[in-house]
Amino acid sequence: MSDAPRPRPLTPVSRVLRLCLHALLLGLLALAAGRAVTGSAPHAGAVIAACALLAAVYVTGVLAPTVRNSPRAAAGWLACLGAAWAALLVVSPEGLWIAFPLYFLELHLLRLRWGIVAVAVTACAAIGGFLAHSGAVTPGAFLGPLLGGAVAVATVLGYQALYRESERRRELIEELIATRAELAAAERGAGILAERERLAREIHDTLAQGLSSIQLLLRAAERALPPDTQAAEHIARAREAAQENLAEARRFVRALTPPDLEHGSLAGALERLCSGVPGPRVRFSVSGDPRVLPTPYEVALLRIAQSALANVVRHARAGRAEITLTFMDTSVTLDVVDDGRGFDPAAAPSAPAGGGGFGLPAMRARAETLGGLFTVESDPGQGTAVAVTLPLPLEAT
Repeated sequence: MSDAPRPRPLTPVSRVLRLCLHALLLGLLALAAGRAVTGSAPHAGAVIAACALLAAVYVTGVLAPTVRNSPRAAAGWLACLGAAWAALLVVSPEGLWIAFPLYFLELHLLRLRWGIVAVAVTACAAIGGFLAHSGAVTPGAFLGPLLGGAVAVATVLGYQALYRESERRRELIEELIATRAELAAAERGAGILAERERLAREIHDTLAQGLSSIQLLLRAAERALPPDTQAAEHIARAREAAQENLAEARRFVRALTPPDLEHGSLAGALERLCSGVPGPRVRFSVSGDPRVLPTPYEVALLRIAQSALANVVRHARAGRAEITLTFMDTSVTLDVVDDGRGFDPAAAPSAPAGGGGFGLPAMRARAETLGGLFTVESDPGQGTAVAVTLPLPLEAT
């Protein structure tokens, strides 16, 4: 019918339209044959034979799968159909009305430009047949076939426009459904990760810290008591139990580490994050002497980097961005810089919307939870620089 892709399976409306086209062509053939018989036409036998031939060619093409699947076969079938119609047109003026369903067939099976050419040729043949049988030149001889062809072309073009619009809406609905499913999965994943992080922080900040304090107190008590006493022995066992439970708590914290940190370092996770960001080009670099950080520090820095990059992708309209992880003697710093459109930090909300999200307040809260410093430098049209500095714990320095 056009340059559009192969149509999808027929809808009920399409089936009805196709059946109507079949009924129209076969009905016109039956009418032509019937009028030849009842009207005692001089060539009644030839008219009936031409109608039967045209009907046989038409039914054969309708039932042949190759006509629907091969443009070459469709063009050949239309050529045979046109030859049979020309034979009918020679022996009967009633063949003129077959031109109208032929218009739709040509526009349906041929590409649009070739379909219009075929419609023009069919209209000229119909006009010539009418003039040959009537012997008089009248405006109706030209207007009828030409108007019929114009109506057929306009109808097909309108149908194509409606079909394309329907396809666009169908694709949009499918995309919305897929996006909704992806968002639901992302929300579930984010909820799971948030809960894992919360449990890791709770275990680290309460249970692990409490066990560490108990172990230190027991060690001090053990030193204060004379050795080789029953009390010292009990204290030593208690300290060993506290140490074992502390190690178990730390294993729980490591098990609750985000998947990005499970199989590598913080630097590796940040590098993978930069390589997977859609949109701007993001470069990652490490400065200073890398060292192993406690799990809460790695989680906080990774989440802040993810949040900052999410803001770059969604809002900054940046072409480039850079993440730098800097290790110093007593602290570690994460810088995220972009060349985007920037903003006024003073106008940014001072509290997380809904208690969380990718906003600056949520990043600031993560940094301050670990005693860190969070800063934002930006001006409209000047890009944005986000920096977080976390003091290293004594065991990591």
